[in-house]
Amino acid sequence: MTKKAQPSLPNRMVPYSEAFTAFIPEQWAPYPPDTTEPLAANAHTPIRRQAIQEAFPHDRLVIPAGGYKVRSNDCDFRFRPHSAFAHLTGLGEDLEPDAVLVIEDGDAVLYFHARVPRTDPEFYASAQYGEMWVGPRPTLEEMSRHTNLTVRDSGAMKAALAADLVHPDGQVRVVPGVDPRIDALIVALRGPAPEADRELEVALSEMRMVKDPFEIEQMEAACAATLTGFEAVIADIPEALRRGRGERWVEGIFGLHARHLGNAVGYDTIAAAGEHACTLHWIRNDGQIRDGDLLLLDAGVEVDSLYTADITRTLPVSGRFSPAQRQVYEAVLEAQQAGMDAARPGADFLDVHRAAVRVIATRLFEWGVLPVSVDEALSDEGGQFRRWMVHGTSHHLGIDVHDCAQARYEVYRGGTLEPGMIITVEPGIYLKSTDLMVPEHLRGIGVRIEDDILITEDGCRNLSAAFPRDPDAVEAWMAEVQSR
Repeated sequence: MTKKAQPSLPNRMVPYSEAFTAFIPEQWAPYPPDTTEPLAANAHTPIRRQAIQEAFPHDRLVIPAGGYKVRSNDCDFRFRPHSAFAHLTGLGEDLEPDAVLVIEDGDAVLYFHARVPRTDPEFYASAQYGEMWVGPRPTLEEMSRHTNLTVRDSGAMKAALAADLVHPDGQVRVVPGVDPRIDALIVALRGPAPEADRELEVALSEMRMVKDPFEIEQMEAACAATLTGFEAVIADIPEALRRGRGERWVEGIFGLHARHLGNAVGYDTIAAAGEHACTLHWIRNDGQIRDGDLLLLDAGVEVDSLYTADITRTLPVSGRFSPAQRQVYEAVLEAQQAGMDAARPGADFLDVHRAAVRVIATRLFEWGVLPVSVDEALSDEGGQFRRWMVHGTSHHLGIDVHDCAQARYEVYRGGTLEPGMIITVEPGIYLKSTDLMVPEHLRGIGVRIEDDILITEDGCRNLSAAFPRDPDAVEAWMAEVQSR
């Protein structure tokens, strides 16, 4: 017997019968009254939007949120909006895939895919937007109250972008590479203009370098939540030892608290024990944790507004540093303090790095590790110290863990520190077990200490100061947490 041919559908999709499509909209309770709360960021987002409009006063600026990205086959990663979109709208949760913000002539309009009636097939058939699949979406009115923006249906966006394209002094600019659909639409409407789009991308990145009061509050909240996550890890170190594959256990404990207290982790957690601590971005986290190891934990909670902490502590698994571990730890701590002391308004951004690595190079020379003089190692023609600290000491931090990354060199690495900037200070020393230039008793030790620093009017403030740094204080902290 020949089987009846079925409609062409994805393997997992079952066709909907006429009886079902007639039945599904029936007998639903009304939606509850709207209790939408305005975003806390709403007091600050108009100023941000005004600033970017003033940078391009006659232009139509198109800032997409972006869409879902495929993880595997028909499974997507959890949605996160583009950082420029989040910064200008205040939206941080996963409510707005495919949304687009358009700024022009002092007005801002959010184009958004709102909730459809239950009579619409999307209600039950759309895995991306359907209420039966992802829960109820906001209405246009609810999103407007939430963001204090004019909000229009995304179906009206194409006509709006195409209208009145010719302006004697302006042009259309789009943040490139965020949403391929929007990129293609803009190119079709106005032609390619990569330099103009790049200018917008750079300006949006640079305007985040100095944080407003709301952003500083969010960073403080992210640091506080991260402290909770670190203490949960410390409390569970005995369990990580007992269960095996302890790096994964540490990653999981921290991730639990990141999801509970915020949106997620701000970046892949580094839970590096023993020799793994000498690999800068060890995110495989598949190793054992053994008594006597150091555990380098580099982790941060991203709060619901998407601002993230970025903090590293190197912890003795046994609760006590060995003499060799303490030797390396104290050198890194001295370097970090030198970097913090250099983090002042008016200083060059790179002054923090210069101060920290001078200490690193000096200690390496004293230990007989550095084969040249300190000055030669620190010179442009040298750099030998980088064998044991290959990374920079600082980066900007905020709504991205490596914030403001599209800024120009002369504004970022070649720029000057200003009040309101938030940077990391994170020197390290990494002495691989296979490095024969390192004294045998120091091989296999990796230490990094990282804090989140707010530049103030007269110096800096450590937003993560609640995390002990001194080795004696770290040992006392671990003992106190594990005794609770």
